[in-house]
Amino acid sequence: MIRLLGTIFLLLGAAISGQAQAHDLRPAYLSITESAPDVYAVTWKAPALGERRLAIYPRLPESVDEASERDGAFLSDAYVERWTVRAPTGFAGETIVIDGLPESQTDVLVRIERLNGDTSTARLTPASPSFEVPAAMGLRQVAAAYLGLGVEHILFGADHLIFVLALILLVRGWKRICLTVTAFTVAHSITLGAATLGYLNVPGPPVEAAIALSIVLVAVEIVNVNRGQESLAARIPWLIAFAFGLLHGLGFAGALSEVGLPGHAIPVALLFFNIGVELGQLLFVAVVMALFAIPLPLWFGVVRPGSSWSHTMPLIGSAYCIGGIASFWLIERVYGFWA
Repeated sequence: MIRLLGTIFLLLGAAISGQAQAHDLRPAYLSITESAPDVYAVTWKAPALGERRLAIYPRLPESVDEASERDGAFLSDAYVERWTVRAPTGFAGETIVIDGLPESQTDVLVRIERLNGDTSTARLTPASPSFEVPAAMGLRQVAAAYLGLGVEHILFGADHLIFVLALILLVRGWKRICLTVTAFTVAHSITLGAATLGYLNVPGPPVEAAIALSIVLVAVEIVNVNRGQESLAARIPWLIAFAFGLLHGLGFAGALSEVGLPGHAIPVALLFFNIGVELGQLLFVAVVMALFAIPLPLWFGVVRPGSSWSHTMPLIGSAYCIGGIASFWLIERVYGFWA
């Protein structure tokens, strides 16, 4: 069982490292919205840490002229820049390039919206830093773009992954793990769809703080269960996963709202974003279970296999690590929206 603690430390270390480098891993956003015939409002959002921004820059087609000065500012964990351009011939058939993207570790989500409601969306990567804007975006392109966005969001979302990890530690047996993760999936799918379509409107900062609190509560339940205390979470873990899954779905919706949905293919975009989230989540669960199965050497020869300490302390120690990280996020996020 000591191998469990080593595995948890490995996963938590990766999560903390990913959080520390979020300015490199979180995607950048380029939004181009037609506000009047041939006039487009441009918003560029690049990952930043403090007043240091990632050195990536959008390069629009040569046929596009800037109609206003750029207004830029550092906001939270990003550098946001806005300006207006004129494009007499439109963007269809033109190429947009992100300079500096091949040397970065991030992706760029591009969204172009026209007055008639047509929307083109693309996800650019370091290996593919440009794309030719189609006259009309097909369903296959919408599906591919939002599928990749969903996978990327869950794999780079340390708080969501740590919550799933806490659920795995709380539950015993493959069947109960599958039922619990499925309940979490169903729940966040409900609120993701409702919030994205405008049926729910909850401010983002309190939701992010509540997500951190949900991780703390599950970590407490892990400790209680391994000390022999009865709890609702131990008896019906799927119910707890479902309740907190509704909350996490609002967090997913916040990320999706930054990109927006193509007006002509909203169901397809929403479906494949959700599928992407589930694929990333299943990949994470598979990796965790595989790591649990890898024997790790006993540290310093202190713990003997089969001892009661070796069966309880790794889980309790892991729960305290998870709870400590989530408590820090909770304090940071509460301070962020009250300051």
